[in-house]
Amino acid sequence: MDSGDRLPIGRRVAYWRARRKLSQQVFADRLGKSKSWVDKVERGVRALDKVSTLQAIAAVLRIDTAVLLGRDARPADVTRCAEGVDRIRAALSTYDIALCRSAARGPGLPADRVAGDVAHAWTTFQHARYPQVIALVPGVLANAQRCHADDPGAGRALLVEAYRVTASLLVKLGEADLAWLAADRAVAVATGDPVLVAAAAVQLGEVLRASGRARAAMSTALAAAYRIAPPDPDDGTPAELSLCGALLVQAALAAARHGDDHAADELIGEAADMALRVGEGHDHHRTAFGPTAVDLARVAAALELGDAGEAVAWHEKTTSRDAWRWLPAEHRAAHLLDAARAYLQADDPANAGRVLVDADRIAPAEPRYRPAGRDVVARVARDPHAPATIIQLAITLGVT
Repeated sequence: MDSGDRLPIGRRVAYWRARRKLSQQVFADRLGKSKSWVDKVERGVRALDKVSTLQAIAAVLRIDTAVLLGRDARPADVTRCAEGVDRIRAALSTYDIALCRSAARGPGLPADRVAGDVAHAWTTFQHARYPQVIALVPGVLANAQRCHADDPGAGRALLVEAYRVTASLLVKLGEADLAWLAADRAVAVATGDPVLVAAAAVQLGEVLRASGRARAAMSTALAAAYRIAPPDPDDGTPAELSLCGALLVQAALAAARHGDDHAADELIGEAADMALRVGEGHDHHRTAFGPTAVDLARVAAALELGDAGEAVAWHEKTTSRDAWRWLPAEHRAAHLLDAARAYLQADDPANAGRVLVDADRIAPAEPRYRPAGRDVVARVARDPHAPATIIQLAITLGVT
């Protein structure tokens, strides 16, 4: 069926029914439907918008469900992703540098070359190209470790950044324990430099929340934030305020996870004051901190506290701004997964499906590679009124 891949789904049903030499009546009988129902499906008058119906049709036609959706419906390569995580685990488990076994390998890469590689890994991550980041990270870690061993002064910040991007990636992939190792290494290397420690603490707070240690996440983020907070916010540089504000956001989300709505509200308010001084469109210390980022955090906090109505209201208000589009693709798509969960809690599956489609358009790896993304896709797809695009995505991901 060379041209059939471009056919509407109803025409594909008709094609495969004819291939199986089934009349519309026999096909309808096997499905438990009427002949009129089959005719409307095949003519495109009636939409196929339920996973169970698609699976039943595929079973009767003895084809894979993905065939009904076209050749573009292929499962995400989760196996390759798992293999990549194993390589990252191996990279984090290598102690050749500490055991002085690297000298025989010759000189490492120049610091400026390593800096470029670390920056490339961060940029690729912020574009949510997670399979590519998975492939990059083992080499970036090895080169940053070697650079730090050869020249601790020049290599220190580079190694901290390499561990930070590794921790952020692993949290996305649901590997909280391994992410904890990377974040802990970042803090250890940064010790003695308050700014580097604060940068590493952003990821550590995120990892602790993902590991279910909300109190530890809150205390860690606050300690790091207040250590670098300027006495007078008006005197702080945008970079200082961005880092401090990002830590306050982490603390607020941890407070919300712990059920402390008062602390969450106060901390987000404090972060919002700093964000106004920073302004929009900046990415100091890879935080993308600014007023819009803080208001997106309000959505996540409200969701943690079980207030779906407030979460939806903040989402709709914040994403209507021009500055929303200035945030990294990873940040926007991750937020849209939160928004989908909020709409589901508010009993609005149609809008949940809509924002999931937007997330898949902005950064396909968010719903396709993140366990949290796959979970929310499955939840939306189970709703009887889920959009056909979400049904297709759920089948593509194998989460039906």
